[in-house]
Amino acid sequence: MSMAHPSVAVVLLNYNSLKYLKEFLPALVAHTPEWVELVIIDNASTQQAWAWVAEHYPQIRWVQFHENYGYAGGYQRGLQEVHADYYVLLNIDVEVTKNWLEPVISAFEADSSIGAAQPKILAQTNKAYFEHAGSAGGFIDQFGYPFCRGRVFDHLEVDTGQYDEAIDCFWASGAALFVRSNVFKEVGGFDERFFAHMEEIDFCWRVQKAGYSVKCFPESIVYHVGGGVLDYAHPRKAYLNFRNNLIMCFKQWSILAILWKLPIRLFLDAIAAWRFLLTGKPAGFLAVAKAHLHFFAGIFKWRQKANNATSPRQVRGILKKSIVFQYFVLGKKTYTQLTR
Repeated sequence: MSMAHPSVAVVLLNYNSLKYLKEFLPALVAHTPEWVELVIIDNASTQQAWAWVAEHYPQIRWVQFHENYGYAGGYQRGLQEVHADYYVLLNIDVEVTKNWLEPVISAFEADSSIGAAQPKILAQTNKAYFEHAGSAGGFIDQFGYPFCRGRVFDHLEVDTGQYDEAIDCFWASGAALFVRSNVFKEVGGFDERFFAHMEEIDFCWRVQKAGYSVKCFPESIVYHVGGGVLDYAHPRKAYLNFRNNLIMCFKQWSILAILWKLPIRLFLDAIAAWRFLLTGKPAGFLAVAKAHLHFFAGIFKWRQKANNATSPRQVRGILKKSIVFQYFVLGKKTYTQLTR
């Protein structure tokens, strides 16, 4: 990296997470270069976290909202107040490590085709394992189900260095999302209708359609608590994941793809719903049913904000298989097995 540093802003989104600010801000401040701006956007928290931050870290800029806009809306609105060449969107429950930022920014500086990227994301509660949200780069299958290098459905791999190669992926995790600010603006940022969950996958899909690459750089490592704001098993999370994933696919698929893929996708979702019910999780069953109901209720509006621009560069990271079939029927539970 040249002596004239690029303009970088690390931006956190807070909602009643003072305990995570106290736990993880010390490492963030210690391991982030002084030339990087630190910003916290607050989604109308009821806690007085700003007072604690102002006392202990006065160098951190605070942007206050009086309404909770979720992840998508919080960043979409908050980043209008941030001026930098690069945004680093960092979850409040992420522990960064030494030299976590510089390798990724250096890669961006060296290659103007990179639009978005993520570091390697390991579990903060068990640091030998990959973490659910992102691991070593995100992908989707042909029916829109996301998975990662290091995580397929609920199966998390131990990190033995097997995914330490920097690669192109389909999506970069919103837990630690590096993005060029001009690319963020060019593709329209996040879709606020998602509120939370899947918005980064939808965003990265549009980044690729606009002709940019999405990368994972495992040289950079962070640790993510995961489910810190909303537990992974929570019905609200299941509802948002199923609903938003359907919206995303409906936005991004061609009409022809919708005609043959959507019925199969709905059938696979129905199997997941019944699996919730048969394993004693009726709230999960209801969450999927509610997600489908709300998807169909708004079906005529979801195509809005779709970016169907195609670039000469092929969209990468879509597995031409069904991971539901590969995982549950064939027993393939790792990225390596799926892509073999």
